[in-house]
Amino acid sequence: MSKFPIIVFEGIEGSGKTTHVNLVNKYLKKKNKKFIKFREPGGSKNAELIRKIILNNKSNFNQKTDLLLMLGSRSENIEKIIKHNYKKKIIIIDRFIDSTIAYQHYGMGIDIKIIKNINNFLLNRITPDFTFLNVVNKKNLILRLKKRNNKNRYDNFNYKFYDKVQKGFLKIVKKKKYMIVDSNKPLSYNKLKILKKIDQLIK
Repeated sequence: MSKFPIIVFEGIEGSGKTTHVNLVNKYLKKKNKKFIKFREPGGSKNAELIRKIILNNKSNFNQKTDLLLMLGSRSENIEKIIKHNYKKKIIIIDRFIDSTIAYQHYGMGIDIKIIKNINNFLLNRITPDFTFLNVVNKKNLILRLKKRNNKNRYDNFNYKFYDKVQKGFLKIVKKKKYMIVDSNKPLSYNKLKILKKIDQLIK
């Protein structure tokens, strides 16, 4: 594995994903590592503009439009961020290709072949080196979403949808390239577990 891997954090809303990304961000800064971090949807300037459209609570796109906007955001990130930093910096991504499969296929029912074909077209053989999949139980998911002050469109689905998406993520997992992080456990426990793996990945 390259000492500048692509590391992805996946998971449904309220799964602790972004909290763990921020912990890794601080850790890599402390170690003076060359890295770049971005989120999806969003990331590059144009991708952030697309993010605002996708997540706006007033937006009411059909599922196909939602998918194409997500992939449009990714296309911008691949050209503006990933290709410029690939194997030059550690790349940390808050949601990536597995999210599209989990949400748009398992959650919304879009043909997985279409999603995979467009992802392959955009990525052109660039793939994540390792993925942390964050999982959360129903109780904590509901509690965490209730605490959010500014909810976007993807924070307002019902639990049945999130459950389908999380089960979809678990179907995607491949043992060698994934670690499941139980975010129902204390943050201190998960922090040690994640940072230990990060050290192994960036040696």
